[in-house]
Amino acid sequence: MTFKYNHPSHSKKVVSAVLAGMMALSAGGAAMAADTTETGQGQNAAVQSTAAPTGLFSDIKAGYWAEKHVYKLAYQGILLGNNGLFRPGDAVTQQEAITMAIRFMNTESQLNTSTAAALPTNMQVGNYFKPYVALALQLGLVDKTEEASSDVSKTTWGQKPATREWITKLLIRSLNKDAEAKAQNNQSTGFADNANISDSAKGYVNLAVSLDLAKGLENNKFNPTGSVTRAQLATFFSRGESLTDTKYPNTSTGYVTGLKDGQITLLVDGKTVNYVVNSNTPYFTKDSETRASASDVKLYTKVLIVGSAGAASYVEVVDAKQQMESVEGTFARALSGNKIGLFVGENYETYTYDENTAFMDQNGKAIKLSDITVDSIIEVQRETFSADKKTVVIRVKSGIVNKSDSGVVAEVVTSGKTIKLVNAAGATEQYTYTDNLIIRYQNRILSLADLKAGSTVKYTVKDSVLQTIELNQGVEQSVRGTLVEIGGNQSTLMYKRDGGSLEAKLLSEKPEVIINGIQDATLNDLITDANNGDKVELTLNSDDQVTRIQVIGRQMEPLNGATVVSYNSKTKVLTVLDANKKPYVFTLDEKTKMDYNTVKPTLAGLESLLNDGRKLDLTYVGTRALSVKVIYKYEGTISNIDTTNRKISLLSGNQTITVPYTTAAAVEMYNKSTASLSDLKVGDNVAVTLGTNQDVAQKIALKTVAQFEVVSMESNGRVRVKSDLLTSQFYVDQAVLTGESGQSITPSQLTAGNLINVTFEGVTPKAVQVVKRTLAEVTAVDATSVTLKQFNGATDKVSVSGPVKVVKTGSTLTSLTNLTVGDRVEMTKDTDNSTRFRVLTVMSKQFWSYDGVGNQILVKRETTSDMNYRFALGSNVFVHQGDNTLSVQSLRDNDNIVLYLLNNVVMEIQKQ
Repeated sequence: MTFKYNHPSHSKKVVSAVLAGMMALSAGGAAMAADTTETGQGQNAAVQSTAAPTGLFSDIKAGYWAEKHVYKLAYQGILLGNNGLFRPGDAVTQQEAITMAIRFMNTESQLNTSTAAALPTNMQVGNYFKPYVALALQLGLVDKTEEASSDVSKTTWGQKPATREWITKLLIRSLNKDAEAKAQNNQSTGFADNANISDSAKGYVNLAVSLDLAKGLENNKFNPTGSVTRAQLATFFSRGESLTDTKYPNTSTGYVTGLKDGQITLLVDGKTVNYVVNSNTPYFTKDSETRASASDVKLYTKVLIVGSAGAASYVEVVDAKQQMESVEGTFARALSGNKIGLFVGENYETYTYDENTAFMDQNGKAIKLSDITVDSIIEVQRETFSADKKTVVIRVKSGIVNKSDSGVVAEVVTSGKTIKLVNAAGATEQYTYTDNLIIRYQNRILSLADLKAGSTVKYTVKDSVLQTIELNQGVEQSVRGTLVEIGGNQSTLMYKRDGGSLEAKLLSEKPEVIINGIQDATLNDLITDANNGDKVELTLNSDDQVTRIQVIGRQMEPLNGATVVSYNSKTKVLTVLDANKKPYVFTLDEKTKMDYNTVKPTLAGLESLLNDGRKLDLTYVGTRALSVKVIYKYEGTISNIDTTNRKISLLSGNQTITVPYTTAAAVEMYNKSTASLSDLKVGDNVAVTLGTNQDVAQKIALKTVAQFEVVSMESNGRVRVKSDLLTSQFYVDQAVLTGESGQSITPSQLTAGNLINVTFEGVTPKAVQVVKRTLAEVTAVDATSVTLKQFNGATDKVSVSGPVKVVKTGSTLTSLTNLTVGDRVEMTKDTDNSTRFRVLTVMSKQFWSYDGVGNQILVKRETTSDMNYRFALGSNVFVHQGDNTLSVQSLRDNDNIVLYLLNNVVMEIQKQ
């Protein structure tokens, strides 16, 4: 970068050289003067480099991608900025990078600054950098022979921008892994621009990638001659710290033994060190680039702190696992010498405690040792990171409790007969209860179902069992009965309570009405009748008002296949005959549900169809028609196809329906554009759409279920799918869509990769169900269950009931015992609701290269005629060696790998 100043002797501006101190900080933390080049007048300009304010570089904002690495190295004294700026995007020169490497290795004490360092003539550097470069040559960080061919025609060697390839060498050598890198020089890097990487650098690139210190760029390129920014270099060296045992004077790594406001206590090499923290202290975790919070630091976890004078400037959680072990036993007695005795199984053991040991009851409340009674079950927790294994917590797990208290209900678990409460002191308690538990509000006895989480209560406990719970305020409760009447102004409701009396309730302002099959139901959709009214569950608020009405049963009668005799549009009276010519008279009203061949039925539209002879399906209560459906379609399974008399018979429910057809009747089925009656057979599930006069079949649609993988969602509810590598598309905006758990979803919630079962009526999707798919390794199997280890490491034992399909080596088998431990499988539900395991194809290969553009890998051919050497990768391909997850880019030429494929797509790569 360029700096300008006004010389005292004249007003002419003089340009200084690149500021050396951007990457140079003295061991004591003081700022260093930058070396400068000579100006045209033969004068030098000295520019001072200064450390950034604590915790801040004004050009490194919170959330910046390299923030973590910049601040750690800045606080460690490996780098610093200038006047509060870090300039993360500036290119790093070779002399600056070497200075940083020497400080990264903590070898500044070996610098020889007493005399001018002798350097090769082509390696010109600023005066300040000469000792650093001389030491780098001595330590082998740079090779004199390699640098002899360096192009210095445009700038000096020191001020030449460092390339990615050159920096990679420097980084690996500073980690003392030069020999390890050179051993890999004859291997391809796997990058698309491998040919552009110098042969002498390929091993360094390979090693840097495998150590996760360097990564490829867009289109799987390494860009060896590209420049390196200050932020990138900070990231390289910061990641490298985990691979070296170099100690920095102001950096400590240890286990957290104390946390309180404004202070973290670490146990470092057997000694306790206290660090002050405040709201400006930056927190990070090892596995994330973004900032963490103070709450992410837990007791007994491994933490790195950079700081001086007892103040933490940087905190990083290195290992978030708490280093603790637990022993459970029966408390025997307290012993002298700060010891306790307890029986662990059949053994009597003693454990030491000190002033830092916490004693707690089963609810996490602090107690004294004297509060622990003999025969209480206690848990002793000890840290495991020191030889002393100090006792950290002694917790009572069970003991006799007799108390009265107040608090808030947290959870009611009826299966285990336990209730969890948060007491007045804020501690969580859990107690069992019996059928004798009394729950009341004022003078009213409530049921357990009325006890809700969040209720404020008073409670009593005897012998660790809840005796009484008294609510401080009313709660919601539920009652069931038969709906008799809704008041004329819809403010009251009368119902006959199950098992007895007639009761009246006030309605809340807008009570919720739930009726299965009716969306956005209202009070007008309810059926009221003294004998045949809706069976309902009413929800009452604390003021005893009805806030919710859910219909749980209806007494309506069906009348299918009725024939219209007459309809009077003025009186709304409909007369019909059933199949036995028995007459019925019904009245239609604004509550009658209508259904005919239209999306939005109206009463006027229905009335135009109620002519003599029209076929209807009805439901009714007394003489009131609840629903009227004009029969325009029959659904059922084919029981007979009479081609001679041109009739098709369906079994629909408990009745057989026979419909004539003409030669013009269309047959529609998914995936066959020229279907005919000959494609149908007895037992097929179909929908027969009738002609206008309901006398002949106009269309016969076969109902089928097919399984697809979603490729993409497009506009207007259209989905693109594939099955057996063939793609197709259809609209699902009018279909019923459900997710993996049966919940309703919208088309926009379908995503690429979803496995879906689609129910077609002919070629029209009527229902779409997202199918859960699990890719995993079989670790155990028997006749009724299989244990699966998923790619994320989670293990789950799956009990399998009902039909099973095991698709293996081209055959479909019907027993779980056809699975083998070690098989990789995809577990799904098939279209017939059977549990299906597709066993992945296994291939052992030698890795060749990775094609990032096509997302595929190439393997070594086994023979010259072997054309099966290119494999597509799944979108979330799992690459690993044992339990260590890898990236595809980390694989190297000639690596032995095992491929697991599903439909010719690699789902897992196991490096041997």
